[in-house]
Amino acid sequence: MKILVLATDDRWNELTVNNTAIEWMRSENIDSFLNDESSDAYFNLSDNAATADHAAIKKPVFINSVAVTLKETNAAENVFRINGWKGFLKRDSWEVAGDLNADASAVLAAMNKQAVPVPDEPGFIAARIISMIINEAYFAKEQNVSTTEEIDIAMKLGTNYPFGPFEWAKLIGIKQIHSLLKVLSKNDERYTPASLLEKEAVENQ
Repeated sequence: MKILVLATDDRWNELTVNNTAIEWMRSENIDSFLNDESSDAYFNLSDNAATADHAAIKKPVFINSVAVTLKETNAAENVFRINGWKGFLKRDSWEVAGDLNADASAVLAAMNKQAVPVPDEPGFIAARIISMIINEAYFAKEQNVSTTEEIDIAMKLGTNYPFGPFEWAKLIGIKQIHSLLKVLSKNDERYTPASLLEKEAVENQ
């Protein structure tokens, strides 16, 4: 199976590791990606993947789109949303939004990925929960409950998480966390970004 990928180095490495049965091809830019007709599947893992028009591609297309839904972009039936945040692509199970058909399921099976179908909603499930945890950690820090290091240690020891919330924010990128929280907060004020998180996100733009 031949798969064409548009991705940063980090995402490319996460996606292709331990998947030697796949013939991986890497696109240099969005134009060559959209004009390719020789691949069996396509992965657009760029940060702005949801803004691209994938209508010319008739094979399964998986896009990195955590905050923007397929409905919002009027995506075709062969386009599927996945979480392309750093650290998520190498997981054995992927949350996938979109009506998985036989071709798309075959792609994921060839990659040894277990698909977890989820509604086409902003944040999926895991990203929504992790973003909320990170936001609460920023609230705690700005209220002088504890330090960054102590909060990370407490969360790892108390919950057996692989990362503390600030470590997660650094791994994923505070800009991505902030963008998702802003989208979610439109319908639920619980997701309103902490002032300290918002300040850090602006400084890192």
